[in-house]
Formats: sequence, structure tokens, C-alpha cells
Amino acid sequence: MNVRFASLLTYLVLVVASPLRAETTEQWIAKARAYLGSESALSAVTTIHFTGTLEIINPAVDNQSTPASPLDKMPVEIIFQKPYQQLMTVTRPEGVDTMVLDDYDGWSRSAPRLNPKQSQVSLLDVEQIKQLRANTWENLSFFGGLDKKGGRVDLGADDTVDGVACAKLSFIHSAGIIFHRYFEKSTGRLVKTETANGSAIREEGEMVVNGIRFPKRILNKAANGQVTVIVFETVVLNESIPVASFAVPSLLAD
Repeated sequence: MNVRFASLLTYLVLVVASPLRAETTEQWIAKARAYLGSESALSAVTTIHFTGTLEIINPAVDNQSTPASPLDKMPVEIIFQKPYQQLMTVTRPEGVDTMVLDDYDGWSRSAPRLNPKQSQVSLLDVEQIKQLRANTWENLSFFGGLDKKGGRVDLGADDTVDGVACAKLSFIHSAGIIFHRYFEKSTGRLVKTETANGSAIREEGEMVVNGIRFPKRILNKAANGQVTVIVFETVVLNESIPVASFAVPSLLAD
């Protein structure tokens, strides 16, 4: 082949192939955010208040000879408030369990239904607080701005999840707190999330609130096979949640 035309062919290949090159991390994040809603709608969110039901399905045992056993559906309420406040309440037949994050403080309470005065309050340890802070950021940030919080997002190799061509982005808060997210390449829709502890999370259905897409159901399969299913009934944005709602109970009593 003539050298001159060989050079021209190489140039044409580069030009034609350039649109097919993988997008940058920033472009994928922008695409994922655009799928959820407009920038103005996402940026306006200060609080998210979920209500719904929670069901835990224990894995089968004895090589699956014993069927999995679902627990009763339990009412659940979850509140996220910027910058780092979270409150989750699960109402069980025996009582009410609460877990709360208040910036760098975290606590939990178990209140028996028959005698609430016998409630037991425990402070969360450092690692639990770090996990809750990351979880709160993930729910309120809509994928954007982790680098400004001291973390980073890495772009991994393309993958296929549930038959869907996906781009993989790893949201790294610290060495032990990582969310591997798989986004549908054609739309930016979140298909699956994997956590550092081996859990796999999928979202199903859709609820649109204030122009933002939220899942109707979340399925979290733990490494041991246990499945937690949350079905959301309502999603309310930008409520005014008193900061005292997140305070450690001993501080409330003062």
C-alpha cells in the first residue's frame, strides 16, 4: 500500500473511532444524573423522607433443602437530611428499632412495644458512623461531587448485567467503603450496585417526585444470601426536619 494512503487510512480510523471511545467518569455521572432528573431538581433536594414496608427473607439452609423463610412485612421510615443526618425506624411486632446519624454522632435504640420505658440506647462505633455517613451522602448527592468530600470515582471496564450493557463506576469513600455501580450505557439508568461487603442491590419500578425518579422497590442480597426488600409507599422531599430529631437521646434529656 502506498505510504501516503496508509497514513490517510490510519487517520480516518482514528477519526471514525473517536466517538466510540469510552466516556469519562464525569460524563457518565452527568448521564446518570440526567436520567434521574434535571440539575435544578437534583440540586434543590435537602431532605428525602421515605415510608414503606421492609421484608427480610432468610436464605435456604441445608443445601436449599429447607425453603427460604420470609419474615412479616414491617413498616419502615427513612429520613435523609443534608449534610449528614439520617433516621431509620423499623416497627417490628415486638417493638420499634431506630438507628440515627447526626453528623459525626450515631446511635441506635430498641424500644419494646409493651414497655417503651425499657428502651435500650447504644452509641454506634466509628466504622458504623462512617458507613452511615457514606450512605447518607449516596442518597442525597445523586452521584455527584464525591471528589469534593475527599473521595473519588473510578471508571472500570464495561460489563453486562442482567443482559444490559453497562458502564461500571466505583464510588470510593475509603478503603472499606466502596459502591460499585453499573449504569446502563444507553440511558444512564442504575442497574445494580455492589458494596465492599459483598451485597448486591437492585432497584425496581419507579416513582417520580418533584421531577426526580426514585425506585419503587429496593432488593438487597447480602453475601450470606439473605435478601432485604423495601417497598416504598411515599417519598416526600424538602421537609423541614428539626435537627433535634437526630440528637443523641441523652442530649435531648438535658
